[in-house]
Amino acid sequence: MPSALLDRPAPDFSLRVLGDEDKYVGKEIFLGEPSLLNIWATWCFSCRVEHAFLHKLSLQGVRIIGLNYKDDMRKAADWLDKMKDPYVLSVIDDAGKLAINLGVFGAPETYLIDSMGIVRYKHIGVIDERVWHDRLLPIWKDLK
Repeated sequence: MPSALLDRPAPDFSLRVLGDEDKYVGKEIFLGEPSLLNIWATWCFSCRVEHAFLHKLSLQGVRIIGLNYKDDMRKAADWLDKMKDPYVLSVIDDAGKLAINLGVFGAPETYLIDSMGIVRYKHIGVIDERVWHDRLLPIWKDLK
């Protein structure tokens, strides 16, 4: 299902950063270079399935920002410590407000956001090798 945000700026927000809860960030985190915004949670089985592939992408230089969705902050931090953290940072969306503004249906979902903070693509479900090469990589290359 396409996003109503396609070709529009990412929504405004001010959320805490997982692991540095005194720090707040907003949509300025998307400026300067393309990013994947990945919606994830520890309660999400499919998020576990895609996590290793996201880590592989991060090691290849793909900038990934996490949105920890309606989750327990301690469990989320522990999960990233144990499973390797693919994210430049993760914002804490414990109330789900940013997710609602993005049009999130559930986790995992991933948005490709360009260097000017414009949403260019939305993927619902697990990102794996096939999804990356067939759908996301061609757009990613155009944005780089």
